[in-house]
Amino acid sequence: MTKTSSFRAPKGVPDYVPPVSAEFVAVRDGLVHAARLAGYGHIELPIFEETALFKRGVGESTDVVSKEMWTFADRNGDSFTLRPEGTAGVMRSVIQNGLDRGALPVKLCYAGPFFRYENPQAGRYRQLQQVGIEAIGIDDPALDAEVIAVADAGFRTLGLTDFRLEITSLGDDTCRPQYRELLQEFLLALPLDEETRRRAQINPLRVLDDKRPEVKEMTANAPLMIDHLSESAKSHFEQVLGYLDGLGVRYVVNPRMVRGLDYYTKTTFEFVHDGLGAQSGIGGGGRYDGLMAELGGQPLSGIGFGIGVDRTVLALAAEGKTAVTAPRIQVFGIPLGDIAKSRLVALAGELRAAGIPTDIAYGGRGMKGAMKAADKSGARLALVLGDREVADGEIGLKDLGNGEQRQLPLDEVVAQVTAFLAGQQD
Repeated sequence: MTKTSSFRAPKGVPDYVPPVSAEFVAVRDGLVHAARLAGYGHIELPIFEETALFKRGVGESTDVVSKEMWTFADRNGDSFTLRPEGTAGVMRSVIQNGLDRGALPVKLCYAGPFFRYENPQAGRYRQLQQVGIEAIGIDDPALDAEVIAVADAGFRTLGLTDFRLEITSLGDDTCRPQYRELLQEFLLALPLDEETRRRAQINPLRVLDDKRPEVKEMTANAPLMIDHLSESAKSHFEQVLGYLDGLGVRYVVNPRMVRGLDYYTKTTFEFVHDGLGAQSGIGGGGRYDGLMAELGGQPLSGIGFGIGVDRTVLALAAEGKTAVTAPRIQVFGIPLGDIAKSRLVALAGELRAAGIPTDIAYGGRGMKGAMKAADKSGARLALVLGDREVADGEIGLKDLGNGEQRQLPLDEVVAQVTAFLAGQQD
């Protein structure tokens, strides 16, 4: 009787296994590459941080902090939290390592898992994968536009087309206090339930993000921040849009947009893909001019984004596209005999050293089974080597695309395979 494992991954925590993992890696690396082209350096963040960092940096009234954080006490009783987002951790690291004391802006890129305790759905997990960038230290509308353009370029490089950029301004200290008072007055005159009324008193802007139909109906005529911008905030927003026009980045102004984190100011944006249904967001971000000072650093500005790798993978699937541009394996070796196996193992090492992904039929498979494995691998070429061919100094080369076969001198394999594959890419 065959034993089956009773162990399963935790609920809402996906595995990434071949062949789907190739799509995941291609999407993640493609988004990171777009950031590299704009000069963003890599930062590797801790998986968990002090809980107080997120409470102060993200905002205690947000759903992320109040409902979704994975928090635990260590053996000393100190409270830590699995990171629910990247920006607060980046700002902590910038302050701690003195990066804000050097050349500005500090431009950083990160990728990895983040954790939120929420109801798992397709592409929305308790362990979610994100790529993010942060540009810290300069308040320049052109930098806002660059950050947005990096995300847009990342999506388009992957082949994604059916998405849209929604953008707005959440104002700044010159107009937010007055708007907050105006919005609060409007909301507290509504027949809100106790919890929503409490939210309106703490952070009234969050009420506009409520997805319940009855709340959306009650707030349909609420005053909007974009209609109450100060001259400086309005000028900043208009300049951002102008730079986006110059970059050829298409956008839609969405005055009712509210991001789920408290630190956003001025430019705020989200990329959405209608092919994903109600959970249409695939990434977004904004400016957070007061965050560094809130965390004990200099009063420097910043702007960034977080893009969901899982969501982007689903968006590509919705368009019937793939980001994978090359097979996992290009050459598959088939040894027929012990002497041939020894020679082919060494030859595979030479091909890999030349940058050619190569695999071998291990376990003494026969020709038929080995060829099936070669086809399944996605390789373009098969190298078939028997003990007699080793003695003759030859090897069989089969084009798995059209079935053509020919013999090659063993000492010319690496050069000829390299030339063949290069010719296929031209």
